Amino acid sequence: MNQQSHERAPALHADGSLRHLLTLEGLPRALLERLLERAQHYSRPLGTPPARSQALQGITVATLFTEPSTRTRVSFELAAQRLGADVASIEMQLSSRLKGESMLDTIRTLESLHVDVFVLRDAQTDVPDLVARNVAAHVSVLSGGAGNYAHPTQGLLDTLTILQHKGRIAGLSIAIVGDVRHSRVARSAWHAFATLGATDIRLVAPPALMPNEQEFGGCARFHRLEDGIAGCDVVMMLRIQKERMTEAAIPGAAEYFAEWGLTPQRLAAARPDAIVMHPQPMNRGIEIASQVADGPQSVIRDQVRNGVAVRMAVLEAVIAGRSSPALSTGKDAADWRQRGPRP
Repeated sequence: MNQQSHERAPALHADGSLRHLLTLEGLPRALLERLLERAQHYSRPLGTPPARSQALQGITVATLFTEPSTRTRVSFELAAQRLGADVASIEMQLSSRLKGESMLDTIRTLESLHVDVFVLRDAQTDVPDLVARNVAAHVSVLSGGAGNYAHPTQGLLDTLTILQHKGRIAGLSIAIVGDVRHSRVARSAWHAFATLGATDIRLVAPPALMPNEQEFGGCARFHRLEDGIAGCDVVMMLRIQKERMTEAAIPGAAEYFAEWGLTPQRLAAARPDAIVMHPQPMNRGIEIASQVADGPQSVIRDQVRNGVAVRMAVLEAVIAGRSSPALSTGKDAADWRQRGPRP
């Protein structure tokens, strides 16, 4: 999917290393695999000390979020700090942008302060791309979510979580459930899954929340939850906003949950070892029951934990790309097929 009317900023340097990460669409499979392998290197179980490195020592990372965020923003900032970077967190609603300064003026001001990497979230789909096309040659731009277009690091952390529990993407049945039409999470996950060989990706949503037929090529479509998740290995729930219920002709939260909420009884239609995912924030009792969100098949906390590891890998990759032909997998590269699924 390309919602831009102009040519995108090139994601890669001439040697194939990563410069910007604005979307997962069109990125080479080998690059995705290298990023995931490096993220696995940085991934740590809960209760253990976090991984640290000095790979970004002397580098400055600035986060600029014009939409509210907790998980994405904090995990990017922790990732940068754990790599040894200096971090500037810009409150856009308090910045000079409100005084009439454009986003590009703000970026140029921060470039003058030696910012090397910008992490942007904006409600407009084209803002990260606009910035990427106008920054200095040594500067990288990472999307922390843009409109309903893309959330690339979320797609990577979702993929990493599946790999940790299932050992592969190819050959799995993956259901994406809820407001697919307006979801940047769903789009980035689909790009990652398809690139890595998934052929049974299912979109499960009320008709009004299903994307256009031109989008999500190759995905099967279902308008009943039980049918869509039947026999699935992965059930990825999406957040539903209350205003979207009106579009779907559903009068309220209780009615949505009665028809579309993932309960233990409905989850029984999936494979017994299916995992349940959610990008958060969750609406408990609306799109997912607490018994499922906190149950033994839930990997939602693993998704949150993997957010820092993935963002460490991406930050390391764009800085390495300034002086290195490509991100090396080295001795830390993981072979998912040999390691197999996590017990």
